[in-house]
Amino acid sequence: MMRKARLHRLLLLFAGTGVLLYLLACLGLYLQQRALLYFPVAAARTDPAHRETLRVPDATLQLAVQHHDGDEALIYFGGNREDVSQTLSDYAAAFPGRAIYMLHYRGYGGSSGEPSEAALHADALALYQRVRQQHARITVIGRSLGSGVAIRLAAQRPVEQLVLVTPYDSVLNVAQEQYPWVPVSLLLHDTFESWRVAPQISAPTLLIAAGNDRLIPPEHARALLAAFRPGVARLMILPQAEHNLRNVLPEYFRLLVQTLPLR
Repeated sequence: MMRKARLHRLLLLFAGTGVLLYLLACLGLYLQQRALLYFPVAAARTDPAHRETLRVPDATLQLAVQHHDGDEALIYFGGNREDVSQTLSDYAAAFPGRAIYMLHYRGYGGSSGEPSEAALHADALALYQRVRQQHARITVIGRSLGSGVAIRLAAQRPVEQLVLVTPYDSVLNVAQEQYPWVPVSLLLHDTFESWRVAPQISAPTLLIAAGNDRLIPPEHARALLAAFRPGVARLMILPQAEHNLRNVLPEYFRLLVQTLPLR
Protein backbone atom coordinates (compact mmCIF):
# COMPACT_ATOMS: atom_id res chain seq x y z
CA MET A 1 0.00 0.00 0.00
CA MET A 2 2.81 2.40 0.88
CA ARG A 3 4.46 1.79 -2.51
CA LYS A 4 1.16 2.52 -4.28
CA ALA A 5 0.77 5.73 -2.28
CA ARG A 6 4.29 6.84 -3.13
CA LEU A 7 3.76 6.03 -6.80
CA HIS A 8 0.50 7.98 -6.74
CA ARG A 9 2.21 11.00 -5.20
CA LEU A 10 5.03 10.76 -7.73
CA LEU A 11 2.58 10.67 -10.62
CA LEU A 12 0.74 13.67 -9.20
CA LEU A 13 4.05 15.52 -8.89
CA PHE A 14 4.94 14.76 -12.51
CA ALA A 15 1.48 15.81 -13.66
CA GLY A 16 1.59 18.99 -11.64
CA THR A 17 5.05 19.83 -12.95
CA GLY A 18 3.88 19.23 -16.53
CA VAL A 19 0.86 21.50 -16.07
CA LEU A 20 3.03 24.20 -14.52
CA LEU A 21 5.52 24.06 -17.38
CA TYR A 22 2.67 24.22 -19.90
CA LEU A 23 1.15 27.25 -18.20
CA LEU A 24 4.54 28.96 -18.04
CA ALA A 25 5.04 28.32 -21.76
CA CYS A 26 1.61 29.79 -22.51
CA LEU A 27 2.39 32.79 -20.30
CA GLY A 28 5.68 33.33 -22.10
CA LEU A 29 3.96 33.29 -25.49
CA TYR A 30 1.28 35.65 -24.21
CA LEU A 31 3.81 38.16 -22.89
CA GLN A 32 6.06 37.94 -25.96
CA GLN A 33 3.40 37.65 -28.65
CA ARG A 34 4.07 41.00 -30.31
CA ALA A 35 7.80 40.32 -30.33
CA LEU A 36 6.98 37.08 -32.16
CA LEU A 37 4.57 38.76 -34.60
CA TYR A 38 6.47 41.94 -35.48
CA PHE A 39 10.13 42.06 -36.53
CA PRO A 40 11.04 45.73 -37.06
CA VAL A 41 13.90 46.48 -39.43
CA ALA A 42 15.86 49.67 -39.96
CA ALA A 43 15.59 51.56 -43.22
CA ALA A 44 18.49 51.74 -45.63
CA ARG A 45 19.94 55.15 -46.45
CA THR A 46 17.97 56.56 -49.35
CA ASP A 47 17.72 59.76 -51.33
CA PRO A 48 15.84 62.36 -49.22
CA ALA A 49 13.67 63.00 -52.28
CA HIS A 50 12.14 59.55 -51.70
CA ARG A 51 11.43 60.04 -47.98
CA GLU A 52 8.55 61.77 -46.30
CA THR A 53 7.17 62.00 -42.78
CA LEU A 54 3.59 61.40 -41.72
CA ARG A 55 2.65 62.67 -38.27
CA VAL A 56 -0.23 61.00 -36.47
CA PRO A 57 -1.46 61.83 -32.95
CA ASP A 58 0.88 59.46 -31.10
CA ALA A 59 3.69 58.70 -33.55
CA THR A 60 5.84 60.02 -36.37
CA LEU A 61 5.86 57.68 -39.34
CA GLN A 62 8.36 57.42 -42.15
CA LEU A 63 7.30 56.91 -45.75
CA ALA A 64 9.17 55.72 -48.83
CA VAL A 65 7.76 57.71 -51.74
CA GLN A 66 8.01 57.89 -55.51
CA HIS A 67 6.44 61.20 -56.54
CA HIS A 68 4.35 61.50 -59.67
CA ASP A 69 1.76 64.09 -60.66
CA GLY A 70 -1.68 62.92 -61.71
CA ASP A 71 -4.65 61.01 -60.37
CA GLU A 72 -3.07 57.57 -60.04
CA ALA A 73 -1.41 56.44 -56.82
CA LEU A 74 -0.38 53.15 -55.26
CA ILE A 75 -0.21 52.53 -51.50
CA TYR A 76 1.89 49.56 -50.41
CA PHE A 77 1.94 47.81 -47.04
CA GLY A 78 4.90 45.49 -46.68
CA GLY A 79 5.60 42.23 -44.94
CA ASN A 80 7.41 41.49 -41.74
CA ARG A 81 11.16 42.11 -41.81
CA GLU A 82 10.65 44.20 -44.97
CA ASP A 83 12.42 47.50 -45.49
CA VAL A 84 10.01 49.16 -47.89
CA SER A 85 12.60 51.78 -48.84
CA GLN A 86 14.43 48.90 -50.57
CA THR A 87 11.20 47.70 -52.17
CA LEU A 88 10.33 51.09 -53.64
CA SER A 89 12.65 50.93 -56.66
CA ASP A 90 11.10 47.70 -57.99
CA TYR A 91 7.57 49.10 -57.80
CA ALA A 92 8.65 52.45 -59.23
CA ALA A 93 10.14 50.64 -62.22
CA ALA A 94 6.99 48.56 -62.69
CA PHE A 95 4.58 51.49 -62.28
CA PRO A 96 6.27 54.64 -63.62
CA GLY A 97 2.89 56.27 -64.23
CA ARG A 98 1.84 56.21 -60.57
CA ALA A 99 2.84 57.96 -57.41
CA ILE A 100 3.86 55.33 -54.84
CA TYR A 101 3.60 55.54 -51.06
CA MET A 102 5.05 52.86 -48.78
CA LEU A 103 4.58 52.92 -45.02
CA HIS A 104 7.27 52.06 -42.50
CA TYR A 105 5.17 50.59 -39.69
CA ARG A 106 5.61 51.87 -36.16
CA GLY A 107 9.00 50.76 -34.91
CA TYR A 108 10.17 50.05 -38.49
CA GLY A 109 12.51 52.15 -40.59
CA GLY A 110 12.75 55.06 -38.18
CA SER A 111 9.02 55.36 -37.44
CA SER A 112 8.31 55.96 -33.78
CA GLY A 113 5.92 53.99 -31.60
CA GLU A 114 5.19 50.30 -31.16
CA PRO A 115 3.38 48.18 -33.76
CA SER A 116 -0.04 46.72 -33.02
CA GLU A 117 -3.04 45.79 -35.13
CA ALA A 118 -5.06 48.82 -34.03
CA ALA A 119 -2.12 51.19 -34.58
CA LEU A 120 -1.33 49.85 -38.07
CA HIS A 121 -4.94 50.21 -39.14
CA ALA A 122 -5.15 53.77 -37.80
CA ASP A 123 -1.91 54.67 -39.58
CA ALA A 124 -3.19 53.19 -42.85
CA LEU A 125 -6.25 55.43 -42.68
CA ALA A 126 -4.05 58.46 -42.01
CA LEU A 127 -1.83 57.63 -44.99
CA TYR A 128 -4.87 57.14 -47.22
CA GLN A 129 -6.25 60.53 -46.21
CA ARG A 130 -2.98 62.20 -47.11
CA VAL A 131 -2.65 60.43 -50.46
CA ARG A 132 -6.28 61.14 -51.37
CA GLN A 133 -5.64 64.87 -51.07
CA GLN A 134 -3.36 64.64 -54.11
CA HIS A 135 -4.61 61.62 -56.07
CA ALA A 136 -8.15 60.66 -57.02
CA ARG A 137 -7.56 56.98 -57.81
CA ILE A 138 -5.74 54.80 -55.32
CA THR A 139 -4.67 51.19 -55.72
CA VAL A 140 -3.67 49.29 -52.58
CA ILE A 141 -1.21 46.39 -52.33
CA GLY A 142 -0.51 44.48 -49.12
CA ARG A 143 2.02 41.70 -48.74
CA SER A 144 2.01 39.06 -45.99
CA LEU A 145 1.51 41.01 -42.73
CA GLY A 146 0.49 44.00 -44.82
CA SER A 147 -2.32 42.09 -46.52
CA GLY A 148 -4.36 42.40 -43.33
CA VAL A 149 -3.73 46.15 -43.21
CA ALA A 150 -4.57 46.57 -46.89
CA ILE A 151 -7.83 44.62 -46.85
CA ARG A 152 -9.20 46.50 -43.86
CA LEU A 153 -8.31 49.84 -45.45
CA ALA A 154 -10.09 48.79 -48.65
CA ALA A 155 -13.14 47.83 -46.58
CA GLN A 156 -13.27 51.31 -45.04
CA ARG A 157 -12.22 53.58 -47.89
CA PRO A 158 -12.83 53.58 -51.67
CA VAL A 159 -9.97 52.09 -53.68
CA GLU A 160 -9.64 51.35 -57.38
CA GLN A 161 -8.10 47.90 -57.00
CA LEU A 162 -6.77 45.72 -54.22
CA VAL A 163 -3.92 43.20 -54.41
CA LEU A 164 -3.18 40.85 -51.51
CA VAL A 165 0.15 39.05 -51.79
CA THR A 166 0.77 35.82 -49.81
CA PRO A 167 -2.26 36.70 -47.70
CA TYR A 168 -3.80 34.97 -44.70
CA ASP A 169 -7.42 34.51 -43.75
CA SER A 170 -6.35 35.48 -40.23
CA VAL A 171 -3.15 35.66 -38.22
CA LEU A 172 -5.09 33.76 -35.59
CA ASN A 173 -5.47 30.74 -37.89
CA VAL A 174 -1.83 30.87 -38.99
CA ALA A 175 -0.67 31.06 -35.36
CA GLN A 176 -2.91 28.19 -34.36
CA GLU A 177 -1.23 26.03 -37.01
CA GLN A 178 2.21 26.97 -35.76
CA TYR A 179 1.34 26.46 -32.09
CA PRO A 180 -1.31 23.70 -32.10
CA TRP A 181 -0.71 22.93 -28.42
CA VAL A 182 -1.59 26.49 -27.29
CA PRO A 183 -5.11 28.00 -26.95
CA VAL A 184 -4.13 30.82 -29.33
CA SER A 185 -7.66 32.24 -29.55
CA LEU A 186 -7.55 32.98 -25.82
CA LEU A 187 -4.10 34.58 -25.87
CA LEU A 188 -3.68 36.51 -29.10
CA HIS A 189 -4.21 40.29 -29.10
CA ASP A 190 -3.61 41.03 -32.80
CA THR A 191 -5.70 38.53 -34.77
CA PHE A 192 -5.86 40.31 -38.16
CA GLU A 193 -9.03 38.49 -39.16
CA SER A 194 -9.11 39.43 -42.84
CA TRP A 195 -11.94 37.00 -43.59
CA ARG A 196 -14.28 39.12 -41.46
CA VAL A 197 -13.90 42.24 -43.62
CA ALA A 198 -13.60 40.50 -47.01
CA PRO A 199 -17.39 40.58 -47.61
CA GLN A 200 -17.25 44.40 -47.36
CA ILE A 201 -14.82 44.73 -50.27
CA SER A 202 -16.25 45.98 -53.56
CA ALA A 203 -13.02 46.86 -55.42
CA PRO A 204 -11.68 44.27 -57.88
CA THR A 205 -9.27 42.15 -55.86
CA LEU A 206 -6.40 39.84 -56.78
CA LEU A 207 -4.98 37.37 -54.28
CA ILE A 208 -1.49 36.09 -55.09
CA ALA A 209 -0.32 32.99 -53.23
CA ALA A 210 3.06 31.24 -53.29
CA GLY A 211 2.95 27.53 -54.06
CA ASN A 212 5.98 26.77 -51.85
CA ASP A 213 5.01 29.09 -49.01
CA ARG A 214 5.80 27.39 -45.71
CA LEU A 215 4.97 30.41 -43.55
CA ILE A 216 1.48 31.12 -44.94
CA PRO A 217 0.47 28.13 -47.08
CA PRO A 218 -1.87 28.74 -50.05
CA GLU A 219 -4.76 27.17 -48.11
CA HIS A 220 -5.08 30.43 -46.20
CA ALA A 221 -5.47 32.41 -49.44
CA ARG A 222 -8.13 29.96 -50.59
CA ALA A 223 -10.00 30.37 -47.30
CA LEU A 224 -9.82 34.15 -47.66
CA LEU A 225 -11.05 33.98 -51.26
CA ALA A 226 -14.12 32.08 -50.10
CA ALA A 227 -15.02 34.96 -47.77
CA PHE A 228 -15.39 37.50 -50.60
CA ARG A 229 -18.69 38.11 -52.32
CA PRO A 230 -18.94 36.29 -55.67
CA GLY A 231 -17.16 37.99 -58.55
CA VAL A 232 -15.12 40.43 -56.45
CA ALA A 233 -11.87 38.49 -55.97
CA ARG A 234 -9.76 35.96 -57.83
CA LEU A 235 -6.77 33.88 -56.79
CA MET A 236 -3.52 33.31 -58.65
CA ILE A 237 -0.98 30.82 -57.32
CA LEU A 238 2.64 31.09 -58.40
CA PRO A 239 3.60 27.38 -58.18
CA GLN A 240 7.36 27.74 -57.66
CA ALA A 241 7.23 30.80 -55.44
CA GLU A 242 8.39 30.92 -51.84
CA HIS A 243 6.91 33.27 -49.26
CA ASN A 244 9.11 36.27 -50.07
CA LEU A 245 8.67 35.75 -53.86
CA ARG A 246 12.34 36.54 -54.48
CA ASN A 247 12.74 33.50 -56.72
CA VAL A 248 9.87 34.62 -59.00
CA LEU A 249 10.08 38.43 -58.96
CA PRO A 250 9.95 38.91 -62.77
CA GLU A 251 6.84 36.72 -63.02
CA TYR A 252 5.29 38.47 -60.02
CA PHE A 253 5.76 41.96 -61.44
CA ARG A 254 4.50 40.90 -64.89
CA LEU A 255 1.33 39.71 -63.19
CA LEU A 256 0.97 42.97 -61.29
CA VAL A 257 1.47 45.12 -64.38
CA GLN A 258 -1.11 43.08 -66.29
CA THR A 259 -3.56 43.34 -63.40
CA LEU A 260 -3.12 47.04 -62.69
CA PRO A 261 -3.08 48.92 -66.02
CA LEU A 262 -3.30 52.70 -65.98
CA ARG A 263 -6.54 54.23 -67.09
